[in-house]
Amino acid sequence: MAIIGLGYVGSCFAAALAGRGWDVIGVDTDVQLVDELTAGHCRYQEDGLADLLLGGMAAGRLRVTTDYSAVRAADVVLIAVGTPVRADGSLVDHQLREACLEVSHHLREGHLLILKSTVPPGTTREFVLPLLQQSGLVCGEHFGLAFTPERFAEGTALRELRSLPIVVGGMDADSTRDAADFWHRALGVETIALDSPESAEIVKLADNWWIDLNIALANELAKFCALFDVDVLDVISAANTVPKGKGKVNILLPSVGVGGSCLVKDPWMVWHSARQRGLEIFTAPTGREVNLEMPEYTAQLIIDGLLRLGKDPATSTIAMLGAAFKNNTGDLRATPVEAVVTTLTKAGATVRVYDPLVDSLQAEAVVGVRPSPDLLEAVRDADCLAVMALHEEFKEIDFAELPVAGSCLVLDGRAYYSKDKIAELRRLGYDYLGVGR
Repeated sequence: MAIIGLGYVGSCFAAALAGRGWDVIGVDTDVQLVDELTAGHCRYQEDGLADLLLGGMAAGRLRVTTDYSAVRAADVVLIAVGTPVRADGSLVDHQLREACLEVSHHLREGHLLILKSTVPPGTTREFVLPLLQQSGLVCGEHFGLAFTPERFAEGTALRELRSLPIVVGGMDADSTRDAADFWHRALGVETIALDSPESAEIVKLADNWWIDLNIALANELAKFCALFDVDVLDVISAANTVPKGKGKVNILLPSVGVGGSCLVKDPWMVWHSARQRGLEIFTAPTGREVNLEMPEYTAQLIIDGLLRLGKDPATSTIAMLGAAFKNNTGDLRATPVEAVVTTLTKAGATVRVYDPLVDSLQAEAVVGVRPSPDLLEAVRDADCLAVMALHEEFKEIDFAELPVAGSCLVLDGRAYYSKDKIAELRRLGYDYLGVGR
């Protein structure tokens, strides 16, 4: 099979499929990316990905190239190129357009094409299909076309890729059946066949719309709990015991903010698609606006906490532990840490960043601070330790041994420390403050 686009999603699928014995051809127009992989370097920080990806290449089951003609040798072609959105939520389609046109030049009878990139509803039918049919071949007669949304999350991608059901919506019954059969054979997972590509396209958007809005609820609930000196985690734990529908109430956890490539764009894609058809959606932009405010809210928590301790924020040093957008990943895409650093820097504070999982040069470019080489240098004489991502390495920190300043503030942005841990920190002389805690 061929995979068009060796970004994060494409690389995960290439690695997983090669690991299951499939012959995979990865095609990408990024010459540097292809050269890096050929030289044995994987730029994506995902647990197990590099070993699986490079192992597949070493075994000869995976090869990478910039040459689209390799598509002709494949029976199944997976398109997994980037699909960013503009500020108004409209699709930036140039990568998808280029990929479809290039594939059309090498399309042959018997090909099954599967679109994996997240797109607005109708894109497979109205955008991708006409481009592919410029080949002169007809979908449903000469080739198959289906949409299957990418559903895994950073940090758990390979495990979820092998276990989550795969949703399939084809242009016709044969395309749906063939795509579902391929995924079942390729990954051994359950497949869910839907009536159309539009149904499958909306599934991905619905998932991320729900997640983003749920996190927004948790974030506003945290702010609400803070008004009454109530621990939001206690409230969420108790609230989630109520049966509702086929499960229970499931409020997610508040945090410093939402990042990554999907949650920050997919709700806007929903909003824009609805507006184009005369429907005004309110929940999607509301969730986005709430979550976009959280980095600044978190920075203000730090500033207020320092002032309460008699420290001037303009002369204080803040050590950010974690630059990635979530725990146990090195992914910096749309990380809320960037806005926290920017706000604190504008307040005059000295900000240091330490994250063992991120690429240092990329982190400096994204958050504007050159990362410290180790934990001790990052926290030395710090007036505040801000835990922005609780990576496994950070769980083992001995706070008693850290060379921080006196009356150091611990800001819990995503650690969710237990009450016993908070009590321990206070016994050690730290002042603890969490989002809604």
